[in-house]
Amino acid sequence: MEENKVIAPMSRIHMVPMDVINGFEVRPGMYEINGATAIPCGVNFTVYSYGATACELLLYRNREEEPYAILPFPENYKIGKVYSMIVFGLNINDFEYAYRLDGPYNPKEGLLFNKENVLLDIYAKAVTEQRIWGIPRDPHAPYHARVVKDDFDWRGNGQPLIPMDDLIIYELHVRGFTRHSSSGVVCPGTFAGLKEKIPYLKELGVNAVELMPIFEFDEMKDYRMVDGKPVMNYWGYNTVSFFAPNTSYTAVKEYNKEGTELKELIRELHENDIECILDVVFNHTAEGNEMGPCFSFKGFDNNIYYMLTPEGYYYNFSGCGNTLNCNHPIVRQMILECLRYWTTAYHVDGFRFDLASILGRNEDGSPMSQPPLLQSLAFDPILGNVKLIAEAWDAGGLYQVGSFPSWNRWAEWNGRYRDDMRDYLKGNYGMWEVAANRITGSKDIYNPEYRGDDVSVNFLTCHDGFTLWDLYSYNEKHNEANGWNNTDGANDNRSWNCGIEGETDDENVLMLRRKLAMNAFAVLMCSRGTPMFYAGDEFLNSQFGNNNAYCQDNEISWLDWKDLKKNKEHFEFCKYMTAFRKAHPILRKFTGSSCIGYPEIQVMGVNDACKVLRVMFAGRGQAGEKEDIVCLAINVFWEEQEFYLPDLPNNMHWSVAADTGRMYLEKCIPADGKPIALMGNHFRMKDRSVCVLVAE
Repeated sequence: MEENKVIAPMSRIHMVPMDVINGFEVRPGMYEINGATAIPCGVNFTVYSYGATACELLLYRNREEEPYAILPFPENYKIGKVYSMIVFGLNINDFEYAYRLDGPYNPKEGLLFNKENVLLDIYAKAVTEQRIWGIPRDPHAPYHARVVKDDFDWRGNGQPLIPMDDLIIYELHVRGFTRHSSSGVVCPGTFAGLKEKIPYLKELGVNAVELMPIFEFDEMKDYRMVDGKPVMNYWGYNTVSFFAPNTSYTAVKEYNKEGTELKELIRELHENDIECILDVVFNHTAEGNEMGPCFSFKGFDNNIYYMLTPEGYYYNFSGCGNTLNCNHPIVRQMILECLRYWTTAYHVDGFRFDLASILGRNEDGSPMSQPPLLQSLAFDPILGNVKLIAEAWDAGGLYQVGSFPSWNRWAEWNGRYRDDMRDYLKGNYGMWEVAANRITGSKDIYNPEYRGDDVSVNFLTCHDGFTLWDLYSYNEKHNEANGWNNTDGANDNRSWNCGIEGETDDENVLMLRRKLAMNAFAVLMCSRGTPMFYAGDEFLNSQFGNNNAYCQDNEISWLDWKDLKKNKEHFEFCKYMTAFRKAHPILRKFTGSSCIGYPEIQVMGVNDACKVLRVMFAGRGQAGEKEDIVCLAINVFWEEQEFYLPDLPNNMHWSVAADTGRMYLEKCIPADGKPIALMGNHFRMKDRSVCVLVAE
């Protein structure tokens, strides 16, 4: 009976060799499994190319430049456009591999085949020579891949599956989060270092981390010196391999166990009810334009993987030299397999797609109304529980905030929330109606009938732009350290320096900046939609006015954890507001009609000029609570204001839960966590302040 048992292809332990190639026993492989996969009898190698006429597998000893074996794929090992071969007896610990493909060479037609060019497997699960951060690699040296053994014990760990409207997303850079000596971790700048900070994340109250790119990238791409200091591709938006984790983010070598430390991080996050979202970059690769290297995609099928002009040049909707041809069926398949891999092998909870509008462009660059890739991802069953978040614009001018093709599945970074709320919160009180729309879920942008209620990811800061502290410290960007004469980075920052540009000892200016930072965080936490903020904003981290720190692997980008002690009051305020949001479900979604007849959302201005905006949310509370009523009052005007709060039933009263003006709460939040009761409905607010009130 056991002999007749149906088993999966990966368990075919009775496979026998059929041929010998250059001393290695081989046989045709498993064509449906892309990449290099360890099996009981050896390794299965599968690779495809539409334009190639021949393919060779190259085997290398670890860290050696010349192959110790070259195995041409026999013609009968090719089915359709797929080459597949099992090589018996290989020990995955003892070798690295790459490919060479032959075929036509005609750049005007987009064909770049070269039988001497060593190519990295597109489906490589690990890439060599990237282990140590900041070490330049020979630009002419080819990338090699390693076979990864996947035997990680998840301990039955499941995904938290936190609803989108309950998330509080914390965007961070893995290296910069703990690289500074003040971080206090044993393994700074690594996945392990981030894992050490999980108790801190729990204390802060975030329940999702969004990791800036962790796919294998070359940080030394575009390395140069500026005023005697090195700059590099620190952020990592230049993917080398989509299936491989960045090995320089690990604390220890993981040869043939690549990804283990990242999996340990994700497992620990999940055990603490924190989700992990990856920032993924499918809009371009590190191969660049006509002047860039040819190390993988260009050599396999340049005219398929990239958008090319009729003359064979690269369209550049990414601003980085090339643009992936995402809606070509082959590229679409690769992206889908990639996301499935990270979902199944790494238990990733969601993906944020960099410059996602590119994913909706046709092969000629024109926008598509129903892009096949976006639809495939929206309906893929394996991706059925992961979050799909679009940065709904690209560097080619396509701006789709509110119109991104979604199938009620995609959420969006709400760039209009950022822009409109920055304008409003710095004192443009005439924008109160626009601000009210953003605070109440941007339904003017995202029609719930067509987009649902879980679309808007609200943010005021992210990796791209000013930090929260810099937003109220600088009128202008200060990117001189990047080496482009301050021409890079956005000019439209909608910031305000509170009267003095940059650092100052003026305590009045500093007090105002701290108040405005609290205002912004309070409003973000009281807005409908999914809030997201950038790591360090909770303790007023500064990038010294640099709003495009993509190349700064130094104190400009690294979090200085001494600021946590220095700005402890702001941290406590942020921690309090994340907890407040969680305690009041009416801030996040409709929870059932109010028992006392209040509408779900009520927007009120104060006086003819509407210098104070009030937004009141009302509905059912947590389990067992009949009522949940929160009033957010925002005075962005430069003078005190007074008004009357809405009437409440005789058995209820208004209490102040947060007050950045310190009129009712000396520390801006209640000392014991319990809101302070008001006598009557008359209310005064300090200038440029925010108050959060609850009905009790």
